[in-house]
Parts: sequence; structure tokens; C-alpha cells
Amino acid sequence: MGTGNSVAERIEELRRLINYHNTKYYVEDQPEISDEEYDRLFRELKEIEEQHPELITPDSPTQRVGGQIEEGFAVVEHKVAMLSLDNAFQEEELYEFEGRIQRALPREKIEYVVEPKIDGLGVALLYQDGLFVRGSTRGGGRRGEDITANLRTVRSIPLRIDGSQHPFSELEVRGEVYLRRADFQRLNREREKAGEAPFANPRNAAAGSVRLLDPSLTAQRPLNIFVYQISYVRPERFSAQWEVLAALKSLGFRTNPSNALLSSMAEVVVYCTEMERRRSELDYEADGAVIKVNSLDQQRRLGYTSRHPRWAIAFKFAAHQGTTRVKDIIVGVGRTGALTPVALLEPVELGGATVSRATLHNEDEVARKDIRKGDTVLVERAGEVIPQVIQVIKEKRPPGSRPFSMPRECPVCGAGVFRPEEEAVTRCTNSACPAQIKERLIHYGSRQAIDIDGLGEKIVDQLVNSRLVKDFADLYYLRVDTLSRMERLAEKSATNLVEGIRSSKTRGLSRLLIGLGIRFVGEHVAQVLASRFRSLDGLARASREELLEISGIGPQIGESVVNFFAQKENQRVIQRLKEVGVRMVEETVEPVGSASLEEKVFVLTGSLEGFTREEAKDAIMRRGGRVTSSVSRNTDYVVVGKDPGSKSEEAERLGIRTLNERQFQALLQGS
Repeated sequence: MGTGNSVAERIEELRRLINYHNTKYYVEDQPEISDEEYDRLFRELKEIEEQHPELITPDSPTQRVGGQIEEGFAVVEHKVAMLSLDNAFQEEELYEFEGRIQRALPREKIEYVVEPKIDGLGVALLYQDGLFVRGSTRGGGRRGEDITANLRTVRSIPLRIDGSQHPFSELEVRGEVYLRRADFQRLNREREKAGEAPFANPRNAAAGSVRLLDPSLTAQRPLNIFVYQISYVRPERFSAQWEVLAALKSLGFRTNPSNALLSSMAEVVVYCTEMERRRSELDYEADGAVIKVNSLDQQRRLGYTSRHPRWAIAFKFAAHQGTTRVKDIIVGVGRTGALTPVALLEPVELGGATVSRATLHNEDEVARKDIRKGDTVLVERAGEVIPQVIQVIKEKRPPGSRPFSMPRECPVCGAGVFRPEEEAVTRCTNSACPAQIKERLIHYGSRQAIDIDGLGEKIVDQLVNSRLVKDFADLYYLRVDTLSRMERLAEKSATNLVEGIRSSKTRGLSRLLIGLGIRFVGEHVAQVLASRFRSLDGLARASREELLEISGIGPQIGESVVNFFAQKENQRVIQRLKEVGVRMVEETVEPVGSASLEEKVFVLTGSLEGFTREEAKDAIMRRGGRVTSSVSRNTDYVVVGKDPGSKSEEAERLGIRTLNERQFQALLQGS
């Protein structure tokens, strides 16, 4: 490759080219090179960085797809609160909004910026010295979840912005993550083909994708973003929202080409009417338009109520509605065991789509609306792929109709169903239910649980579809000669998978509890239960009262655990796991009540010499601590290993205590 300087220069040149073509493709929709040419540039950069890891930077295009699975999302505080918007549903309400502004700013000229209201997930993106350092959900408005690793995979979000035109030390922008209609339909086709439940609508798909705990899975979802606001900037420099949108575009952010600067409310009404008329022609779901006063000075003087800005309003498009008859009410079982009632409808045309099914959500919702077989109902489709029943037209109810009741047995496997107190969802209790087994197998073999390398989604699909595996225990009877005949598994891969399954027998009780998929039992609760009972038999014999005596175990968890072990099918699977030699004791669990780590929050960064990442996490959790993926003001310690990332810098900025490996070991030993 040549001298060190030439390597660094080539890396910078490749990054510049890739970022340029990312912008042309993902932001401007104007690609200049073929996919093959782009892939060649990307492969070259990745190969050079693998040879020279000291030259890898956080904003390199190769660092978009993170491999580390998140343990849950830290809560972060927004620079400026993400308030909701007041709504308008009629033209008159828009003119009333204008009247309020004119009374507050008499005799001043008012301009408006109007933008399509994307039906996606609102996020805040924070940049420091041009580098993307944090992305978060809206959450409750003032605080949201840190989903930085997942947002880094969205290719239309720049990892670094060029501040030569607009130099900023700190910049927070707002945007809406969404899926194009075509991408959403393709994603649902793939899920249905894989035996997974389709997403109800693009918004749910986008929201679910950015909150996946594994960023590499988020990277497989075709997410996009429109950025629409600068919420915080140092130094401040803009005077109008239209100027802000132009600056965002020049910085490399993707802004909506349908945005408009208008000089009167009459023009705004025309815009909203036209946008509503052609919304089905857009390549994304839009459920309205957002109207903002253009002048930032006027925005500041208009101010805020406790819930929304006085200088902005959302005009909501009318939903598509129609009446039809409920032919039947069936109950489907989701991959997590949730029983969902669904209305089968006489087909009705709504918004250009023929609708024959509508979700009824849960038992309480059906009872509240008193929906029955044979009823004539009003159905609404407002951006929903699965429409909703709004109300029953009881004047048309046929005589002799009977109220709906949720089945007492799972309609798929016949096992008992269970509805926890204070929950609306009824669930199948059978861990081997065919409707659930695929997802449960993937979870069972995941890294946090039993950790079976090679047991991915496609392999699980084949194992279940071919009826080789009906529950967890069946995994341990698989043979190399059987697996090697399957698609995607040559003899070496089959041998590795069988060896991985065999090795998983010794993971211990806490990992097994996670793998069994007991509702509400995550890593921390599993460690607590393993520490207290030391064996699966001991836990299975525990009463609800015994469980509630344990710190951190509430009624919801206690009831879920007792109910799980009461089910005969679960008892059968556990017995089979015993017979194949899966260890069901925790031999090395340390007291949870350690004074030094009880309820302490840790973040790990860099590599440790004496621990793998999983070993360090286990050591913390066995002592009652928690491990999160992002540094926040709630973090107690950041453990810094070799080649740490930006988390150590964030800890220093927030004043969070950092520990080197020696100090970490001393803390574990009680020093």
C-alpha cells in the first residue's frame, strides 16, 4: 500500500467519496455510480481499515453497523424539550390559529413554513464539533431513549457534517424516521415469507426497528429520515425556519422537497387541501401538515404553553372511513404468545385499498365497543395497513347476537391461556406453541441467553418448518448428518452448530432462565432469581409469596414466574432439558446484596485483558449492578479498557467516575 501517509490519504479519499455518494443516493435520490462501484469503494476502505485499525474513526462509513447488542436503552435529556403540537382538523381552526397569532403580534407580517407531517418516529440528533454523538427518541418530551447505535445505521443520517459554511460547536436537530411505502410492503412480504407477523403500519415498523436491541438487525431495515428543525445550536445564527431548512440541506441532512414558504393562511389552506388530495401519491405515509411561523424571533415572542408551542400547529388529514359487516371474529396468536382478536369483514374499499380484516386489539377493547359477529361497523383506515373498528351501528345489529369472549385455550396448540393482573393482553402459556416456537428458539440461542453460535433466524425457520425441532430440548437431539442435508448448512457448518448446541448445556441457571423466555424475566431478574434459589427445581417450587419477599421482584414478575412453572407443557420441556444434560444450577452466583454494586449502573468501553465483555457484565450483574450501553447522568461508573471509544470522553464531560481494569477488579473484590 506504500507509506503510512499514503495509507491515511487513501482512507480519507475513500471516506470522502463514500460519504459523497451516500448523500447523492440516500439524501438527494440522485445516484452517480452503480451499486457495484459503490461496493468496491466500501470493500477497499474496509480492507485497509482492517489492516490499519489505528486509523479507524467513529465517523467512518464502515462504523455505521454496530455489532454489539444493546442491553436496554439509557435515558437521556434533550437539549430542548420535544413538545407535542396542537391539532387542527378543519380550515376554520387554521384561521383561529392565525387569529391568535395576530392578536399576540398586532400589525406584524406573518409568513408560514408548511411541511408534510410524516407518520414516523420523532428523533433528536446531537452533533458536537460536526460529529454525530447521540441520537434519541422523543420519549416523554424532556427525556428520551438513547438509540445512537441504531440511528448510526440509517444511511441518510450523516455521521459527520461539514461545518465550513455553518461552524457549530454543538448542534441538535429534529427529524422523523420512517419507511417508504414500497420498502414497508417489501419488509412485510419478507416477514410473512419467514413466518413472522407483519407490521401493522409503517410507523410501527419504523419505531420497532430503531428500538431493536441489536443494531445489526436495525441495519437490515430500510429506514430513512426527513430532518425538519434545529432545536439547539451554539453559536446561534439563524433568523427564520426557512433559512434553517436551507442550512440543514447544505449540511447534508435530508429535508422534505414538499416543504413550502407561504405568505398567508389562505395559501396554507390551499397547500393542506392539495397535500391531502395527493397524499396517496407520496412514497411515504403523511397524516397531515405542520404549519410553523417562519420568523424565529416571532416564535420566541409567541412562546409555549405547558404542552405545545404557540407558533406551530398540525393540520390532521381526514381518515378513510366506511361501513361494512363483521363476518366473524377470530383469535390469532403472535410470536410472543399474545392472543389478538381480529374481525373478518365483508370487503370494503377504503382510501384505494380493499379492506377485509380489522384489528380489535384485545379483549377489553372488544367489550368496550361491544363488537359482535354479524354487526355492521364503521371502519377507519388512517395510514393503517390493518384498519380499526371505530364503532358499532347497533341499530343494524341482527337479533340473537352474542357478546365476544376470549377463548380459555390457545386456538393454535390448545394450552391454557393467562391474562396477568392489570394487563389487557391474554397470552398462551405454552412455550412450545408452534406460533411462538421460532421466536423462542432464536431468543433461547441468543448471546445473552444460552448462546448457541450459528442458530440464526433462517436455520430456525428450516428446523421448525421441517418439524425437526418443536421445543428447546429437540435442539440437543440434532445430528450432523441430518443438519448437513439442510439448505445453507454444509458439513462443517452443521458440525459447528451441533458443537455449539452441546456446549450450551453448561451456561448455568441465570442464562437458562433468560433462555426459557419467562415473561418479565430479563438479565437482571434472572441473576436475582438464580442467586436466591440456586437451582431451577428450587425456583419452580417457590410460591408467589416467597418471590415477593425478594427485593426487586414485584407482583407482575412473581405471578408470571409461578404461572410459567405451573404449566404442564413447560414442565415437560424442562424435564426433557434435564434428560439431555442441560445444567440447571448456578454454582458461582455471588450475593446480590453487595453493598458496593447494588443498583449501581456501569458502562463498559474498550477491551479488557482479564475479562471478555460478557464476563465483565456477568461479574457486575452477579453483585446486583446493571450494565447499560450509553453514558448518561444516571451512570455510576465507566470501565475503560484498551482502545476506548467516545464513551470515556462523554464520561469525562459529564463528570462520571471512570475505572481502569485494575480499579474495576478491586471494586469487584469489595475494595
